Amino acid sequence: QVQLVESGGGLVQAGGSLRLSCAASGRIFSINTMYWYRQAPGKQRELVAAITRAGATNYADSVKDRFTISRDNAKNTVNLQMNGLKPEDTAVYYCATDYRRTKVDGMARSWGQGTQVTVSS
Repeated sequence: QVQLVESGGGLVQAGGSLRLSCAASGRIFSINTMYWYRQAPGKQRELVAAITRAGATNYADSVKDRFTISRDNAKNTVNLQMNGLKPEDTAVYYCATDYRRTKVDGMARSWGQGTQVTVSS
């Protein structure tokens, strides 16, 4: 099992910035795509951004040009730089990753516990 620990959430005013970080640890053979999701109260969890091992990225339309996802393959970490934050960005943000425990295992997904981001107007 891979453990993901997020950090960096908090309260910020509209227009401000936050940087989320997530570190993976445990029995890991390889980590494939890493993700940031978010879930606002009363809403479904949605994909915010994803980054492949090779560095290809994908963003939700609502965060394009404001958020940047990055990763460090050597450290098994993924970050989300959030600029120009809006009240509608308020949510619990979750880190997730697709990984293999061993060379012969299939791909599995692990989730972090979530970190709260609150943007005040």
